[in-house]
Amino acid sequence: MSQHSPSARRINGAKLRIGVVAARFNEALVDGLLDGVLAGLGAAGVDAGRIRVVRVPGSHEVPWAAGRLAATRRFDCIVALGVLIGGDTNHHEMVGQSVSHALQRVALTADIPVINGVIVTATAAQARARCIGKINRGAEFAFAALAMAELKTSLKGIS
Repeated sequence: MSQHSPSARRINGAKLRIGVVAARFNEALVDGLLDGVLAGLGAAGVDAGRIRVVRVPGSHEVPWAAGRLAATRRFDCIVALGVLIGGDTNHHEMVGQSVSHALQRVALTADIPVINGVIVTATAAQARARCIGKINRGAEFAFAALAMAELKTSLKGIS
């Protein structure tokens, strides 16, 4: 991932409804992402009552829950959060790729933007930097959710 985020612009999120699915595996790191997402949404005026957070066991379960939230048609955008850290095998890469494809399928099938906030890193230090360190990916995911929710709203009625 690049460390050069798009320039932030002010988006009024007061009327938006956002769904968030967060994995419990690597919970302290995912909680860091979740805190960043919630802070970013709150700063944009999204009331806590318009945000639904759902927890699942791990990143592999995130797409299913995102699909269920999308199926309700109640949300302007879904944010999917998880952390996959490399080990002795490439399992984290396989799960990350599978999750990424599944989240894209949810977005295209349900016609609701889904922000892929599942972090895949080679080391725990990289994950810490992105989740609870100097790289605030949670805030970036919140901004992406706001931008896509705003775009979705502006494109309503276009066939």
